[in-house]
Amino acid sequence: MPTPSQLFALFERGEIEREELHALMAVHARELIAEMDDDHQNPAAAWLEGLLARRAAGRLARRHGVRLLREILIELAEVANSPPARYLWNAAHPDVPLYCFLRMRREPVFRIINIGHHSEAIELTVEYGDAGRGRATRRTFILNRDKQWRLQVVAGI
Repeated sequence: MPTPSQLFALFERGEIEREELHALMAVHARELIAEMDDDHQNPAAAWLEGLLARRAAGRLARRHGVRLLREILIELAEVANSPPARYLWNAAHPDVPLYCFLRMRREPVFRIINIGHHSEAIELTVEYGDAGRGRATRRTFILNRDKQWRLQVVAGI
């Protein structure tokens, strides 16, 4: 299913009608409401998840900087058929804290395992999917800067 930003792009290009846009956005809204209801039903698990995500985001921000992390998340949201994209679509919005994009134990998980800086490339290792130990999908992305100095995914291994 396309992310909300992809849906708006489809609508602006005239590929979908307004009613279809509203229906697909309603699906996203229902998913968010279900997660909020789940957090309300189990506040201890929600608090622990938030604490773990804040800790991981803080560690990543100290090591690599908030700006680079946002650039990476924005670019991952644009990768076609990438399951984490549905949770990263609004990473460009500066008012959304970075920890909101990390899902440490809640399924589907999304964890940044490693960010390696090489001469002209950034090697990013993420895990997403199943929350069970060793069952999440681990994937490595190589990102390079283009002529306008924007990050672009050049390879997903």
